[in-house]
Order: sequence, then structure tokens, then C-alpha cells
Amino acid sequence: MQRKTITIIGGGFSGSTLAVQLARLAGDQPFACDVHLVEPRPVPGPGLAYTARRPEYLLNVRAQFLSAFPDQPDHFRNWLRITGPAETCEEEFCSRQSYGRYLQQLVGQVLEWPSLNGIRCRWHNQAAQSVTVAPDGNSAVVQLQNDQLIQSDFVVLTLGNFAPSPPVTTDLAYLLHPTYHANPWARGALRTIAPDDTVLLIGTGLTAVDVLLGLRADGHQGQITAVSGHGRWPAAHQPSPATYPSFYATELTGLTTVAQVLGAVRRHLRASQAQGLDWRLVIDSLRPDLGRIWAAWPLEEQARFLRHLAGRWSVVRHRSPPRNAALLQEMLASGRVLQHRGRVQDIRPAADGLALTIRHGQQTQYLTARHVINCTGPLLDYRRIREPLVVQLREAGHLVPDPLGLGIRTDEHGAMRAANGQVSPVLFTLGPSRRPQNFESTAVPELRTQAVSLAQELGRRLQQDRNYPMPSSS
Repeated sequence: MQRKTITIIGGGFSGSTLAVQLARLAGDQPFACDVHLVEPRPVPGPGLAYTARRPEYLLNVRAQFLSAFPDQPDHFRNWLRITGPAETCEEEFCSRQSYGRYLQQLVGQVLEWPSLNGIRCRWHNQAAQSVTVAPDGNSAVVQLQNDQLIQSDFVVLTLGNFAPSPPVTTDLAYLLHPTYHANPWARGALRTIAPDDTVLLIGTGLTAVDVLLGLRADGHQGQITAVSGHGRWPAAHQPSPATYPSFYATELTGLTTVAQVLGAVRRHLRASQAQGLDWRLVIDSLRPDLGRIWAAWPLEEQARFLRHLAGRWSVVRHRSPPRNAALLQEMLASGRVLQHRGRVQDIRPAADGLALTIRHGQQTQYLTARHVINCTGPLLDYRRIREPLVVQLREAGHLVPDPLGLGIRTDEHGAMRAANGQVSPVLFTLGPSRRPQNFESTAVPELRTQAVSLAQELGRRLQQDRNYPMPSSS
């Protein structure tokens, strides 16, 4: 019997961490399995999120929570102490590029030599062009951009985040304008902006904060305007040695409406205030149970949360490092950054840049800027993603977007549900695409847990057949 094959499509955090976790699997006999990591970027590991070579782009999670291994919480901090330099971190918030180096080194180790458990990993510096599932549904063929075919027993999509969707869809001519920046994370996205150019940011989340700091680091002095529907910036992290006790088991278990959960959370926010505790401690106490809270809501309640509370939740849950928040407040106080509340209704080329129509309630504003940068956050709605591989799997009925536009329909293991409702024994997904089940599926603490769980599930399936040959020593 031939060795089994797992093909991981996407070599950012999720795909690379899955490969590392597969290489660490324990079992009662060696695994006869080859892992193919398909990643077209120059190196696997950092992905889009941690590739930017800009020290001012800081992680918004403290280093103590960023170990790639849940069972070794100090792994990343120990790596920092060994590799340095110390200036890459401020108040335990490290640069994205330092974390990218960490991930690159981790996956590099499993690519360099076979693991002790018999799993061998190989990197393909190519993009995946298609995935064809066999008629019996028990295997698949992955075709790479160079037409190489990988016969696969399991295929895991770890595609990460996609560029923001166009903020205006009625007239798309602006998308081709040289001063419209559709993706702030694209290589060299800010390099064409002159120091005195006016800039307008669509969105006021963490991406917008990073763009502001990037412009500041580049010496930009021109007027910057930020526009968002809710008009709120991310809250800042605050150091606190205290914790708030979990109240999930006693008060949140079984609650099936947003109003019920919100009522309980508000009670504890008032209680924390009465005790002189920071509100952030209450929000943080919910984190281990957010997936269960979300899953207990029926679809209509999940939709209600997305309509009314998702924006506010993002502000309090996904926070800025203290340094970033302080610099933002400094730019707002000085007038360097102006803020407008409203939604962009129209974008058109103007004499010296782009003209935007902003609507808030019954009021309409007209703004112009030399450069417009879309900072609305990644597109996760797989109904609208035009990536050829996604389109091919969607049209074949193997990839089904969820009705709320959050990601892909899966079971609890991340196995993809086909259009006929059946769970695939071959196709899996990992990362932001699993937001429909977990909602919180974008940050390292959640994604590393997913990677461990999926690696263990794939390991169980590999060991179901006890007739594997022993791996060769070559």
C-alpha cells in the first residue's frame, strides 16, 4: 500500500501551523504520510499577515499568547529571547515581521528533514489551480499552476484572508484609478503616496490604524481623513494583572438569543465597574467560550448580532497595542487625521484624485482626496470571492458558502459540506473560513487550537488503516 498524502493549500499561519502539528503527532506506530504544502509566496510561514517588512506594524496580541503551541505557552517568548533583537517588541507587543520570522523558522524545520513520526513535508512554491474530487469521493487530485498533479487522500484549504471587497459596486471605474488602493496589504501599497498628498481611509479598524502608522513612518505630512459607518476606532489594550471569573457555565450556557447574552454581559460590566475593575477583563473572560456562545444562537440570532453588534464587538474585542492607540490619539488631537461618520455611496475620478459621496442618515457629504485606501477589512464572503480555485470548487458543489457570508460550511472538524449536505471525507478547511462555526476564527490563539485539533483528527484517520508500510530511512 502506498504512503498516504495530505495536501495543504496555503502556507500562511494556518497551513504552516497545521504542517508543524502533523509533524508532531504521536501514535502507536509511525505514520506513512507525505504532507505537501502549497504556497506561492517566496517563503512559507508568514503569509500575508506577517510578511510586511515594517517594524511599525505591531501585533495586536501580547507575545505571551502567541506561541504556535498551546501546550508550550512560552515558546514564542523564548524564541524572542534567543533570536532577538529586543527592540522588535514594545510592552509585549511585537512587530508582525518578527512573528513572520518565527513562523518561517518553525515550518522550515519540518521541511528540512523527515519527522520522527514518519511524516515527511514538502513545499511547492506554486499556486493551486484546481482540486478534482474522485467520483467515489474518497480522494482528490490537486493541480498546481505548473500542471503538476498531486494525488491526495486529504486536501486542506488554508487560504487565509482575501483583499477587501469594493466599497462601491455601482460604477467600478474607480478600481482602475492609479490613486485608489484596493488592498492596503499589497506589496508597496503606500509607496506611491507623496508626503503632502491628501489621503482618505475607508474604515477605522485595525487595518486603518496600521495604515496611519505606516504613513507616519514614511514621513507623510498631508491631511488624512477617515470614514466609517460606526465612527469608532479600536479600543486600546491596557495592562492589568487582574482577571475576571468566567460566568459562562453559570449564566450563559443554553442562552439562545443575543438579547439574553447581552443582558448577562452588561450585568457583569456593571459589577466589574463597581469593583474598580477594567471592562476589558469581562470581555476577555468570554474568549474561551465565544464559539459555544455563537453556536447556541439560531441563524436568525446570528444575523441579528451581525447587523446590530458586530461593529461594536470588533472595537472592544480586537484592540490596538497601547503605543498604536497613543499615536492615533495624537494624530486625531493635532488635526492631522479628521474623522467622518457615514457610508461611501459613490467614488469617481476627480481633477486631482478621487471624489467620494458619503451618506449618514439624511445627510450627504462630498469629499475629495488624492489617494483613497480601502481599509474595510478582509473579504470573507465565499459567495463573492473570485479566486479561481474557490470558484472551481464552488461551482463543482464541493465548497458551499454559509448564508451569512462569513466563510465555508463545515462540520465540527472543518470537513467541508457539499451542496447535497454531505460531509466530505477528503476536503477540509482551516482558518478564517471557519467563522460560520466559531465566529472567532482569525486570531492566533483560536487558529492554533484549530490546527492542533485538525492534525489530531487527520492522524486518527491515517491510523484507521493499520497496513501502512514502515517509512524508509532514506
